[in-house]
Amino acid sequence: MNLARVSSLLARSAALLALGLHAAHAALPTVPTPVRDATPPVAVGGAGLLQAGFGMAAVVGLIFLCAWLARRFGLQRLGGGQVVKVVSTAMVGPRERVVVVDVAGQWLVLGVTSNQVRTLHTLPAQATPAAVTPLSPQNPVGLFAQKLRDSLAGKARTAP
Repeated sequence: MNLARVSSLLARSAALLALGLHAAHAALPTVPTPVRDATPPVAVGGAGLLQAGFGMAAVVGLIFLCAWLARRFGLQRLGGGQVVKVVSTAMVGPRERVVVVDVAGQWLVLGVTSNQVRTLHTLPAQATPAAVTPLSPQNPVGLFAQKLRDSLAGKARTAP
């Protein structure tokens, strides 16, 4: 076989193959291509996640702020006619505190621990808690500071 005849045979085979594929393709059912919107689909990227994270942090922060304010200033009861009012409180240890309570025109200075409550002193009620100076003997913190100073001074005298 000569080369011209082989190339002619290959050309005819390629033409028949192309014609057959074209006919097979034309016989397939056509599926309409979807029409794309003018706006591309929104992908959740770093900016969207960052915005959601900041929003969530703001909500959690607001919850903690409200809890802190409620604890700091106390929730006012709707009754209003309370017999016992806490005037002041001071921590003197990890589980101990001194609390000044107003009961019927008297201030009670209470020592509060995890196991018991003791009355340390009784005072006549004053107009405002600010009337008691921070280091005066009437102030529970001042009283504690004075007793601590006396105790340390006594140990300093007895130490060699």
